[in-house]
Amino acid sequence: MDRMRRYPSDLTDAEWEIAEPMLPSPQWMGKPEKHSRRAVADGILYVVRTGCAWRYLPVDFPPWQTVYSHFQRLNRKGVTERILAELRERVRLAHDRQAEL
Repeated sequence: MDRMRRYPSDLTDAEWEIAEPMLPSPQWMGKPEKHSRRAVADGILYVVRTGCAWRYLPVDFPPWQTVYSHFQRLNRKGVTERILAELRERVRLAHDRQAEL
């Protein structure tokens, strides 16, 4: 991890192990990464969980424009919906419930 966990919204190592394989490969935008995918994911979660404006993202995250750009692309490609569906299914199965059809 290249950034210490500083906020309650940051992913734990166990959560990152689950989330990372669900994200597109680093080359999905056609250029090398300047900021780690985990730092970008933590930035997205910070904004989503706190409800703050993108421009108010604390400076220890990647620039807000970068985080927002990734968020938009993930949403356009349907990645966030697929991640939520996968996580919802895992939770249901962990609680001995049937996965939703």
